Amino acid sequence: MLIAHITDLHIRPRGKPAYRVSETNALTERALDAVAALRPRPDVLVITGDLTDCGLAEEYELLQSLLSRLDMPILLLPGNHDRRETLLAGLKLDPHTVRDGGFIQFVADLGPMRLIGLDTLVPGQSFGGLCSARLAVLERALAEANGKPVAIFMHHPPFDCGIAHMDAIRLLEGAADFAAIVARHPNVERIVCGHHHRPIVTRFAGTIAQIAPSVTHQVTLDLSDDGAATFHMEPAAYLLHSWREGAGFVSHTAYVERFAGPYPFVLDADYPGAH
Repeated sequence: MLIAHITDLHIRPRGKPAYRVSETNALTERALDAVAALRPRPDVLVITGDLTDCGLAEEYELLQSLLSRLDMPILLLPGNHDRRETLLAGLKLDPHTVRDGGFIQFVADLGPMRLIGLDTLVPGQSFGGLCSARLAVLERALAEANGKPVAIFMHHPPFDCGIAHMDAIRLLEGAADFAAIVARHPNVERIVCGHHHRPIVTRFAGTIAQIAPSVTHQVTLDLSDDGAATFHMEPAAYLLHSWREGAGFVSHTAYVERFAGPYPFVLDADYPGAH
C-alpha cells in the first residue's frame, strides 16, 4: 500500500506568482510529474488543502487540467485558501468523498487501511476548525473501521510547533474534542497535515502527527517568539506513506527536484565493516 501525499499547491491564475515570487503553478506541475513517475505506482494521491491561493474559478480550472493527467485515484481536502463552492464546481471529486453538511471530506478503505480526510476550513479565517458535524463523521468512520489501521488527513495541524505565526492559525476550534476522539482509538496510526509548509513530527493524542512540506515554497524555520511571517524557496518536497506488514505505517520525505546520482557505494579498502 503506497500513498503519495502533497500539500499547499497555491495554484494561481496563469502568469501570476503567489506573493509575487513563488511560481506555484510550475512548481505544482513538476510535483505532479514527479508523483506520476514514481515506481512502484502509488495506490492513491492525497492532497491536503490550499489547492489554490484565492479559491478562484480560474485557479480550480487550471488545477483540474493538471490533475486530469494523473492515472491514479485522487483524494483531496480544502484549506484556508480555498472556497468550497468554487472547489465543488471546478474539480472532479473521488467517489469516496463525503459531503455531509456541505463539507468536503473522505472515507476510503484502500488495501489494509482506512483513510479519513477531514475538512478544517473555517470560511473567512486562516485558522482551522472542526465542528460537531465534522467530528461526527470522524467518530462514525473510526467506529466502522473495526480495528483496521487508520490514517487521518487534514489541512490544519492540531498541535503547536513553535513557529509562532503558524501556531496562531493552526486547528483551533474543536481541537480538544478531536484529540479526545483520536485518543479513544489506538488504531489511528497517523495524523497527517499540511498548512505549515514544513516537515514537522510530534506525538499527539497517543499517536504520531506530522506535517508535510509544501510542493511550492516553505515557511521560514524561525522558532523565536516574535518571528516574522516569511517564506523561503527551499526545495519542494512531498511525503510517501507506505503500509508494510510487520513495519506498519512508514513515511518518507521525497524531493521534487532531481539531483546528481545515483552513485554506487564503492567501499574503500580501509572500511571496517563487512565488504
